[in-house]
Amino acid sequence: MAQSYGVDARVRANDDTEAARGDVELVAAINRGDDAAFEVLYFRHRDWVAGLAYRFTGDSDASLDVMQETFLYLLRKFPGFRLTANLKTFLYPAVRHLAIAARHKAARYQATATELEQLEHAPAPPAAGAESDDLRVVLSALPEEQREVLLLRFVDGLSLAEIAEAMDIPLGTVKSRLHNALGTLRQDERTKNFFAR
Repeated sequence: MAQSYGVDARVRANDDTEAARGDVELVAAINRGDDAAFEVLYFRHRDWVAGLAYRFTGDSDASLDVMQETFLYLLRKFPGFRLTANLKTFLYPAVRHLAIAARHKAARYQATATELEQLEHAPAPPAAGAESDDLRVVLSALPEEQREVLLLRFVDGLSLAEIAEAMDIPLGTVKSRLHNALGTLRQDERTKNFFAR
C-alpha cells in the first residue's frame, strides 16, 4: 500500500523538539501524561502500521480499521508502558493478529448475486508494469512465513533480531526463512533480473 496520509494541522511534529525525540523518550512523555507525545508517535508510525495491515488484509478500508485498533491497543498500555525494543517490533504482533482477524471476519460474509454481478462489470484496475506484476506473483507464491520475513526485512527495514522478536521465533528460523525466500526468488525466471550482479 503506497498510500501516505497528509499531516494533520494539529500535529506538533513540525516542532523540532517533538520530532527529534526518539520513541523511548516519547513513551516516557506519554507515561507522564503528554498527549502531544502520543500524537507524534502515532504520526511517525501510522503509515507503516497501515501498510503492514494492508499486506495481511489486502483491503485498504480494513487496513485503516486495523491501524485504528492497533493504536487503541497501544494507548491502553499507558500509563506504565515500557518500551524495551523497537516500537515496530512491539506493534508487529498486534497488527498481524488484528489484520488476520479482520481478514477472517470479512471472509465470513458472502456476496449476494447482485454484488457479484456488479463486481464482474467493474472496471479493471490500472495495469502495473510487467516487472512489478512478475515480482508480485512470485512473492504471492512464497509460503506466508517466508514472505513475512522477506517483507519485514526489505520493506520494513527490521533487523533479523527484531524480526525474530516480533514474530516470536528463533533467530535461526528467521535466517532460514529469509535464505529460502531469496533462493526461490533467485531461481525464478521472472525475478532473476532483480539479482543481477
